Amino acid sequence: MQALRGTGVALVTPFQADLSVDFDAFGRLIDFNLDNGVDYVVVNGTTGESVTTSPEERAQLLAFAKERITGRKPLVYGLGSNDTNYVLEQIKKLDFTGIDAILSVCPYYNKPSQEGIYLHYTAIADASPVPVILYNVPGRTGINMTAATTLRLAQHPNIIGTKDASGNMEQYMALIDEKPEGFLVISGDDMHTVPVISVGGDGIISVLANAFPERFSRMTRLALEGNFQEAGALQRSFGKINPLMYEEANPVGIKLALQEAGICAPFVRLPLAPASDSLVQRVKAAAAPLLA
Repeated sequence: MQALRGTGVALVTPFQADLSVDFDAFGRLIDFNLDNGVDYVVVNGTTGESVTTSPEERAQLLAFAKERITGRKPLVYGLGSNDTNYVLEQIKKLDFTGIDAILSVCPYYNKPSQEGIYLHYTAIADASPVPVILYNVPGRTGINMTAATTLRLAQHPNIIGTKDASGNMEQYMALIDEKPEGFLVISGDDMHTVPVISVGGDGIISVLANAFPERFSRMTRLALEGNFQEAGALQRSFGKINPLMYEEANPVGIKLALQEAGICAPFVRLPLAPASDSLVQRVKAAAAPLLA
Protein backbone atom coordinates (compact mmCIF):
# COMPACT_ATOMS: atom_id res chain seq x y z
CA MET A 1 0.00 0.00 0.00
CA GLN A 2 1.80 3.08 -1.25
CA ALA A 3 -0.45 5.24 0.96
CA LEU A 4 1.58 3.92 3.90
CA ARG A 5 4.90 5.19 2.56
CA GLY A 6 6.28 8.26 4.29
CA THR A 7 5.62 9.37 7.85
CA GLY A 8 3.28 7.46 10.09
CA VAL A 9 2.88 8.62 13.67
CA ALA A 10 2.29 6.33 16.64
CA LEU A 11 -0.16 8.55 18.50
CA VAL A 12 0.04 8.92 22.27
CA THR A 13 -3.12 8.58 24.35
CA PRO A 14 -3.58 11.85 26.27
CA PHE A 15 -4.85 11.62 29.86
CA GLN A 16 -6.38 14.11 32.22
CA ALA A 17 -5.11 14.65 35.78
CA ASP A 18 -7.39 11.86 37.04
CA LEU A 19 -5.85 9.61 34.33
CA SER A 20 -9.09 9.32 32.35
CA VAL A 21 -8.69 9.64 28.59
CA ASP A 22 -8.60 13.26 27.43
CA PHE A 23 -10.58 13.08 24.19
CA ASP A 24 -10.38 16.82 23.56
CA ALA A 25 -6.59 16.57 23.58
CA PHE A 26 -6.72 13.42 21.45
CA GLY A 27 -8.67 15.35 18.84
CA ARG A 28 -6.14 18.20 18.95
CA LEU A 29 -3.32 15.69 18.53
CA ILE A 30 -4.94 14.05 15.50
CA ASP A 31 -5.64 17.39 13.83
CA PHE A 32 -2.16 18.72 14.66
CA ASN A 33 -0.57 15.77 12.92
CA LEU A 34 -2.88 15.52 9.91
CA ASP A 35 -2.73 19.28 9.33
CA ASN A 36 1.08 19.26 9.44
CA GLY A 37 2.02 16.69 6.86
CA VAL A 38 1.98 13.20 8.34
CA ASP A 39 0.88 10.53 5.88
CA TYR A 40 -1.01 8.23 8.27
CA VAL A 41 -1.63 7.61 11.95
CA VAL A 42 -1.37 4.59 14.22
CA VAL A 43 -3.89 4.29 17.06
CA ASN A 44 -3.46 1.90 19.99
CA GLY A 45 0.24 1.28 19.48
CA THR A 46 2.64 0.82 22.36
CA THR A 47 3.33 4.59 22.35
CA GLY A 48 -0.42 4.94 22.97
CA GLU A 49 -0.01 3.01 26.27
CA SER A 50 -2.23 0.28 24.89
CA VAL A 51 -1.14 -2.10 27.64
CA THR A 52 -2.73 0.12 30.32
CA THR A 53 -5.92 1.17 28.54
CA SER A 54 -9.02 -0.92 29.10
CA PRO A 55 -10.93 -2.71 26.31
CA GLU A 56 -13.69 -0.11 26.67
CA GLU A 57 -11.21 2.76 26.37
CA ARG A 58 -9.54 1.20 23.34
CA ALA A 59 -12.93 0.87 21.65
CA GLN A 60 -13.74 4.50 22.45
CA LEU A 61 -10.36 5.72 21.18
CA LEU A 62 -10.77 3.80 17.94
CA ALA A 63 -14.32 5.07 17.38
CA PHE A 64 -13.19 8.65 18.07
CA ALA A 65 -10.20 8.30 15.75
CA LYS A 66 -12.30 6.83 12.94
CA GLU A 67 -14.71 9.74 13.08
CA ARG A 68 -11.88 12.29 13.16
CA ILE A 69 -9.63 10.69 10.56
CA THR A 70 -11.73 8.84 7.98
CA GLY A 71 -11.41 10.41 4.55
CA ARG A 72 -8.36 12.45 5.53
CA LYS A 73 -5.48 9.97 5.84
CA PRO A 74 -5.10 6.21 6.39
CA LEU A 75 -5.69 4.77 9.87
CA VAL A 76 -3.60 1.88 11.17
CA TYR A 77 -4.76 0.10 14.32
CA GLY A 78 -2.39 -1.55 16.79
CA LEU A 79 -3.57 -5.10 17.44
CA GLY A 80 -1.04 -7.50 18.90
CA SER A 81 -0.35 -9.75 21.86
CA ASN A 82 1.88 -12.58 23.03
CA ASP A 83 -1.28 -14.74 22.96
CA THR A 84 -2.14 -15.63 19.36
CA ASN A 85 -5.67 -16.76 20.20
CA TYR A 86 -6.36 -13.44 21.95
CA VAL A 87 -5.49 -11.57 18.74
CA LEU A 88 -7.67 -13.89 16.68
CA GLU A 89 -10.61 -13.33 19.06
CA GLN A 90 -10.12 -9.55 18.86
CA ILE A 91 -10.15 -9.75 15.06
CA LYS A 92 -13.51 -11.54 15.19
CA LYS A 93 -14.99 -8.82 17.42
CA LEU A 94 -13.56 -5.72 15.77
CA ASP A 95 -15.44 -3.53 13.30
CA PHE A 96 -12.79 -2.91 10.65
CA THR A 97 -14.73 -0.14 8.90
CA GLY A 98 -12.35 2.79 8.53
CA ILE A 99 -9.24 0.76 9.41
CA ASP A 100 -6.74 0.52 6.56
CA ALA A 101 -4.31 -1.94 8.16
CA ILE A 102 -3.30 -3.40 11.51
CA LEU A 103 0.13 -3.14 13.11
CA SER A 104 0.85 -6.26 15.13
CA VAL A 105 3.74 -6.44 17.56
CA CYS A 106 6.02 -9.46 17.66
CA PRO A 107 5.06 -11.74 20.58
CA TYR A 108 6.78 -10.59 23.75
CA TYR A 109 7.86 -12.36 26.95
CA ASN A 110 7.17 -15.91 25.69
CA LYS A 111 10.32 -15.79 23.52
CA PRO A 112 8.96 -18.04 20.76
CA SER A 113 11.23 -19.59 18.13
CA GLN A 114 11.37 -18.10 14.66
CA GLU A 115 8.95 -20.85 13.60
CA GLY A 116 6.58 -19.78 16.38
CA ILE A 117 6.76 -16.17 15.19
CA TYR A 118 6.03 -17.30 11.63
CA LEU A 119 3.01 -19.37 12.69
CA HIS A 120 1.72 -16.55 14.94
CA TYR A 121 1.73 -13.98 12.15
CA THR A 122 0.42 -16.42 9.55
CA ALA A 123 -2.62 -17.10 11.74
CA ILE A 124 -3.24 -13.38 12.18
CA ALA A 125 -2.83 -12.60 8.47
CA ASP A 126 -5.15 -15.47 7.53
CA ALA A 127 -7.85 -14.10 9.88
CA SER A 128 -7.51 -10.35 9.33
CA PRO A 129 -9.89 -8.70 6.83
CA VAL A 130 -7.37 -5.86 6.35
CA PRO A 131 -3.64 -5.95 5.57
CA VAL A 132 -1.13 -6.67 8.33
CA ILE A 133 2.10 -4.81 9.11
CA LEU A 134 4.61 -6.76 11.20
CA TYR A 135 6.31 -4.98 14.10
CA ASN A 136 9.76 -6.11 15.19
CA VAL A 137 10.92 -4.33 18.35
CA PRO A 138 13.54 -6.46 20.13
CA GLY A 139 14.15 -3.87 22.86
CA ARG A 140 10.60 -4.40 24.13
CA THR A 141 9.87 -8.00 23.19
CA GLY A 142 13.14 -9.69 24.10
CA ILE A 143 13.44 -11.36 20.67
CA ASN A 144 14.47 -10.32 17.20
CA MET A 145 12.39 -11.39 14.23
CA THR A 146 15.13 -12.19 11.75
CA ALA A 147 15.28 -10.98 8.18
CA ALA A 148 14.77 -14.57 7.04
CA THR A 149 11.54 -14.90 9.04
CA THR A 150 10.30 -11.51 7.87
CA LEU A 151 11.00 -12.37 4.23
CA ARG A 152 9.22 -15.68 4.65
CA LEU A 153 6.18 -13.84 6.02
CA ALA A 154 6.43 -11.28 3.22
CA GLN A 155 5.23 -13.99 0.84
CA HIS A 156 1.82 -13.96 2.56
CA PRO A 157 -0.60 -11.95 0.39
CA ASN A 158 -2.11 -10.18 3.42
CA ILE A 159 1.20 -9.10 4.99
CA ILE A 160 2.21 -5.82 3.35
CA GLY A 161 5.20 -4.62 5.33
CA THR A 162 7.25 -4.52 8.48
CA LYS A 163 8.00 -1.85 11.03
CA ASP A 164 11.48 -2.81 12.16
CA ALA A 165 12.91 -1.20 15.29
CA SER A 166 15.95 -3.46 15.54
CA GLY A 167 18.27 -0.57 14.73
CA ASN A 168 20.34 -3.05 12.72
CA MET A 169 21.25 -1.58 9.34
CA GLU A 170 22.48 -4.91 8.04
CA GLN A 171 19.03 -6.36 8.79
CA TYR A 172 17.30 -3.46 7.06
CA MET A 173 19.48 -3.92 3.98
CA ALA A 174 18.87 -7.67 3.87
CA LEU A 175 15.13 -7.03 3.94
CA ILE A 176 15.30 -4.39 1.23
CA ASP A 177 17.55 -6.51 -0.99
CA GLU A 178 15.29 -9.55 -0.95
CA LYS A 179 11.74 -8.34 -0.27
CA PRO A 180 8.92 -8.84 -2.77
CA GLU A 181 8.01 -5.79 -4.83
CA GLY A 182 5.64 -3.52 -2.91
CA PHE A 183 6.50 -4.92 0.51
CA LEU A 184 7.10 -1.96 2.86
CA VAL A 185 10.22 -1.73 5.01
CA ILE A 186 9.43 0.91 7.62
CA SER A 187 11.87 2.16 10.23
CA GLY A 188 10.67 1.83 13.81
CA ASP A 189 13.45 4.07 15.10
CA ASP A 190 13.18 7.81 14.51
CA MET A 191 16.92 8.34 14.22
CA HIS A 192 17.23 5.66 11.53
CA THR A 193 14.60 7.25 9.27
CA VAL A 194 16.93 8.87 6.76
CA PRO A 195 19.54 6.06 6.82
CA VAL A 196 16.86 3.41 6.19
CA ILE A 197 15.31 5.41 3.33
CA SER A 198 18.80 5.95 1.87
CA VAL A 199 19.20 2.20 1.35
CA GLY A 200 15.70 1.76 -0.09
CA GLY A 201 13.29 1.86 2.85
CA ASP A 202 9.80 3.30 2.73
CA GLY A 203 9.56 5.62 5.72
CA ILE A 204 8.94 5.62 9.45
CA ILE A 205 6.33 5.05 12.11
CA SER A 206 7.46 7.78 14.45
CA VAL A 207 7.30 8.81 18.09
CA LEU A 208 8.82 12.27 17.61
CA ALA A 209 6.34 13.20 14.89
CA ASN A 210 3.63 13.47 17.57
CA ALA A 211 5.12 16.79 18.68
CA PHE A 212 7.05 17.82 15.55
CA PRO A 213 4.92 16.62 12.64
CA GLU A 214 5.81 19.30 10.10
CA ARG A 215 9.56 19.07 10.59
CA PHE A 216 9.59 15.29 10.78
CA SER A 217 7.34 14.65 7.78
CA ARG A 218 9.32 17.21 5.74
CA MET A 219 12.51 15.32 6.60
CA THR A 220 10.97 12.02 5.46
CA ARG A 221 9.65 13.50 2.21
CA LEU A 222 13.03 15.01 1.37
CA ALA A 223 14.71 11.66 1.96
CA LEU A 224 12.17 9.83 -0.21
CA GLU A 225 12.85 12.43 -2.94
CA GLY A 226 16.58 11.69 -2.70
CA ASN A 227 17.52 15.03 -1.11
CA PHE A 228 19.69 13.51 1.58
CA GLN A 229 21.63 16.68 2.32
CA GLU A 230 18.58 18.56 3.58
CA ALA A 231 16.97 15.46 5.06
CA GLY A 232 20.18 14.67 6.92
CA ALA A 233 20.32 18.16 8.39
CA LEU A 234 16.77 17.77 9.68
CA GLN A 235 17.61 14.30 11.04
CA ARG A 236 20.52 15.79 12.98
CA SER A 237 18.26 18.48 14.43
CA PHE A 238 16.53 15.77 16.48
CA GLY A 239 19.80 14.48 17.90
CA LYS A 240 19.52 16.18 21.29
CA ILE A 241 15.87 15.49 21.98
CA ASN A 242 15.59 11.92 20.77
CA PRO A 243 17.44 10.19 23.65
CA LEU A 244 15.33 12.15 26.15
CA MET A 245 12.21 10.47 24.75
CA TYR A 246 13.31 7.11 26.18
CA GLU A 247 15.39 8.06 29.21
CA GLU A 248 12.44 7.50 31.56
CA ALA A 249 10.46 5.25 29.17
CA ASN A 250 8.25 5.99 26.19
CA PRO A 251 5.85 7.92 26.06
CA VAL A 252 6.98 9.93 29.12
CA GLY A 253 9.36 12.06 27.05
CA ILE A 254 7.14 12.67 24.04
CA LYS A 255 4.25 13.71 26.29
CA LEU A 256 6.54 16.36 27.78
CA ALA A 257 7.31 17.59 24.27
CA LEU A 258 3.59 17.63 23.47
CA GLN A 259 3.01 19.74 26.56
CA GLU A 260 5.55 22.24 25.18
CA ALA A 261 3.66 22.20 21.87
CA GLY A 262 0.39 22.98 23.67
CA ILE A 263 -1.31 19.74 22.66
CA CYS A 264 -1.77 17.69 25.84
CA ALA A 265 -0.70 17.24 29.45
CA PRO A 266 2.16 14.85 30.26
CA PHE A 267 0.20 12.41 32.46
CA VAL A 268 1.04 8.69 32.11
CA ARG A 269 -0.35 5.62 33.81
CA LEU A 270 1.49 3.35 36.21
CA PRO A 271 3.79 1.53 36.09
CA LEU A 272 5.17 4.50 34.13
CA ALA A 273 6.12 7.25 36.55
CA PRO A 274 5.77 11.01 36.08
CA ALA A 275 8.83 12.63 34.57
CA SER A 276 11.59 13.80 36.88
CA ASP A 277 12.15 17.55 37.24
CA SER A 278 15.49 17.11 35.48
CA LEU A 279 13.89 15.48 32.44
CA VAL A 280 11.16 18.13 32.30
CA GLN A 281 13.73 20.90 32.09
CA ARG A 282 15.92 19.14 29.53
CA VAL A 283 12.99 18.31 27.24
CA LYS A 284 11.79 21.91 27.49
CA ALA A 285 15.24 23.17 26.44
CA ALA A 286 15.64 20.65 23.61
CA ALA A 287 12.11 21.18 22.26
CA ALA A 288 12.28 24.98 22.15
CA PRO A 289 14.35 25.36 18.93
CA LEU A 290 12.32 22.63 17.20
CA LEU A 291 9.04 24.40 18.00
CA ALA A 292 10.28 27.90 17.19
